[in-house]
Amino acid sequence: MRDRLVLAFVGLTVAVIGLYGVPRAYFLADLVRDQARTDLKGSAAVLEDLVAERQRTGGEVDAALLRGGLVAADRVELDPPAGSALVVGDPAAGTEGVTVARDLPDGSTLRLTVSGESIGASIREALLPLVLLGLGLAIAAAVLGALIARRLSRPFQDLAQFSRDLGHGRFDLDVPTYAVPEADAIGASLRGAASQLDGLVRREREFAANASHQLRTPITALRLNLEDLTLWPETDPAVAAELERGLGELDRLSGAIDELLDLARGRRIEAQQVVDLVAVVRAGEARWSRHLAAEGRELVVGQVGRRSRTRVPLGPLEQVLDVLVDNARKHGRGTITVEVRDAGTHLEIVVGDEGTAQLGPEVFRRGVSSGSAGSEGIGLAVAAELAEVCGGHLSLDTTSATTRFVLWLPPRDRTVTRPAVPAS
Repeated sequence: MRDRLVLAFVGLTVAVIGLYGVPRAYFLADLVRDQARTDLKGSAAVLEDLVAERQRTGGEVDAALLRGGLVAADRVELDPPAGSALVVGDPAAGTEGVTVARDLPDGSTLRLTVSGESIGASIREALLPLVLLGLGLAIAAAVLGALIARRLSRPFQDLAQFSRDLGHGRFDLDVPTYAVPEADAIGASLRGAASQLDGLVRREREFAANASHQLRTPITALRLNLEDLTLWPETDPAVAAELERGLGELDRLSGAIDELLDLARGRRIEAQQVVDLVAVVRAGEARWSRHLAAEGRELVVGQVGRRSRTRVPLGPLEQVLDVLVDNARKHGRGTITVEVRDAGTHLEIVVGDEGTAQLGPEVFRRGVSSGSAGSEGIGLAVAAELAEVCGGHLSLDTTSATTRFVLWLPPRDRTVTRPAVPAS
């Protein structure tokens, strides 16, 4: 903006100088020519009187007499009625300049000429102050334009910084008022947006904290009851084993709630351990196989490539995998496949089924269902956010004829860290 304002000021000044200077230059050129012609006429009149006086007294009109006309002319020529012409001055002074001729009483012709070079030099000398004035005005316009542009652009630079702070999660913006109406209107909008976002984020975090607290209480009570049941002598060992499995799922649920709460609060989730993706997928197979078998579905796990270890947060990774398998169970059909692939620059977990649902990238937006009429369209959106927490990316494989989701993850030598979002 600043550079454009400076260019606008300089361009406007140059245009004004051009509109004034070009006609002025032509006017000065004509003025120089008229002045040269006037000077020649005066010198010709004086020289004419001298030549006439010399002729009346019977004297000889020689070159010394004619040289008196060189004060205003570059060439003086006396052309008598008979005989050769007498020329003094610059013989090369042609007809491109200014010439004044006088007819003498004896029939001779007196010519005084100023060359085009002399006229041009006089014009350049006359235009020099005009050119210097134009350059001075252009430099002054550039300096003044830079000062005005800096003054006008400073509010917008401040507003750009405030916008970046707002994008980084800082809602306590102290946006001042500006003398520029447009900048002041933008500042008022930023203040209103910061206030609204602050209230929205605060309400969401309060809701997350309240929901977490309300969920922990029944989960804790349920866990205590299940633990008591496993200790009863009357509990069948097979039932006790199932209760132990339920306790493990409750622990996973409690950990997922804590991680989602930390994510809602803007806290950082660190990758604390190296994870074997094949082991994670096998654990997911153990969790889902019985549920899928009861619905007549099958879960197949595979591996392509040798590398399968990475450093990511385990909890979010398991949640993403569960969301993808559950999505394939609800909205897909046929066998569900989960493959761990070594793609060279990264690792992949590919979850697919035999369904042919027509999906697009908008499926990862909240409120967009992946196919079921009763779906609220939030699971895949949460999975995509958790994939970014893991330092990866969740995408839809649009090249496959069946429904396939690809979770991209960093290799082992890359540590996943996420910067904390400043609290409001």
